[in-house]
Amino acid sequence: MRKSNKNALKWIFGVIAVLLVALAAGGWWMFGTFITAASSIEKLEDGLYSMEYNGNYGFDDFLAQGGAASDGEVADYLVSFLSRGFYKIESDVQTGEFGCSTICTRDEHGVVLFGRNYDWAECQTMIVHTVPEDGYESVSTCCLDFLGFSEGYTPDGSMMERMQTLAAIYVPLDGMNEKGLMVADLMAGDDEQTHQQTDKVDLTTTTAIRLLLDKAATVDEAIALLGQYDMNSSIGAAHHLSLADASGKSVVVEYVGGEMLVTETKVVTNHYLSDCEKQGVGSAQSHLRFDTLAAYTGPADDRGVRDLLESVAQKNYSQEAGNYEKTMWSIVYCPEGRCADFYFAENYEHSYGLLLQEKGGFLKHEED
Repeated sequence: MRKSNKNALKWIFGVIAVLLVALAAGGWWMFGTFITAASSIEKLEDGLYSMEYNGNYGFDDFLAQGGAASDGEVADYLVSFLSRGFYKIESDVQTGEFGCSTICTRDEHGVVLFGRNYDWAECQTMIVHTVPEDGYESVSTCCLDFLGFSEGYTPDGSMMERMQTLAAIYVPLDGMNEKGLMVADLMAGDDEQTHQQTDKVDLTTTTAIRLLLDKAATVDEAIALLGQYDMNSSIGAAHHLSLADASGKSVVVEYVGGEMLVTETKVVTNHYLSDCEKQGVGSAQSHLRFDTLAAYTGPADDRGVRDLLESVAQKNYSQEAGNYEKTMWSIVYCPEGRCADFYFAENYEHSYGLLLQEKGGFLKHEED
C-alpha cells in the first residue's frame, strides 16, 4: 500500500473529526470502536508497537463484497470501511521479499510449541490483539513498512497516524488464535506469484492469514477454508504458509501452477517442500536453516525452541547477496497455554509475554 492509499488514509481521521462534530453522539456510534483501538496503540521500544482491537473490523463485509485480488484492492476496502464510505481512492502497492523459518515440536510433557523467525530489513513492527464480534480472539504480528506510509509516520503519533495504523489488522504475517491454530507466512523459493482465477471469492496472502485466525480452529479447517477462496500473492512475491494446531499437526501450504498443495512437515523455511517440479527450489541459506532445525529430534521447552530459533537467526549468516539483514522477530507459540513469548530484533535476553483470554491485558514484559 503506498502513495494514493497512504494519502487517503491520512484523510480518514479528518473526515471522522468533521463527522464527529456534525453527528455528535451518532458520530461516536459510527467511529467509536476505531478511535478506541487507535488510542490503545503503545510503543514498547524503538520500532515495536502493540495494539488492541475489540469489535467489528469489517472482515465479514470484506469477504461478502468479494474480498480482494491485490493489496491495492485491500487498501481501497480499508479506506472505505474506516471512513464509513465517505472517501474513495485508487491504490498502489509496495513490494518486497523476506525470509523466515518455522518449527513445530513438543516439550517433554507433550505440549505443542510452534516457533517462528521473521527475517527482513529493519522495520516498524506491530503486535496486534484482536477480539472480533464473530470470530476467534487472536494475537498476530505485522511489518508496518508493508503499509507504505511516509518516512515520518509514527504509529503512536497523532490520532491521524494512529487511525492509519488500524490497517495492520489486514496485514498479519503470523499469529495464533484462541483455539490454538498457528499460521506463519514465509517467502517461497522463487518469484512465481499466485493469482488463482475461478469464481471464488478472492484473498491476498495476508487477508488469508486474517481469515484463518478469525475462522479456523484446526489445520484441517484451515486447509478446507483456503480451498474455498482464490489465492493472490501479496507484495508481488511467492509465498507459502506454515500451519500448525494444538494437536501438533503441522503442514505447509504451497501454490504451484495455480494449484494448492499441502505437505506435512515440522519445519518450513524458504524453499518448496511439496512433491512437485519445484521441490527444493530456494536459496542455499534456506536449506541450511531447514537442515539445522530438522536435525533436532528431541523435546524442547519454550526456551529450547527460542534457542533453536536463535541458532537460525540472521546474525549467524554473512550478509551476502540474497541474504536478509536481520531477524526482526522470533516468537514461540504455546496453544495449550494460549500464550506466546515474543523476542524483538535478535534480543533473546528479553521477551514479551502474549496472553489470550486474559482480563488483565494481553501483553506482559518478561526478563530472562
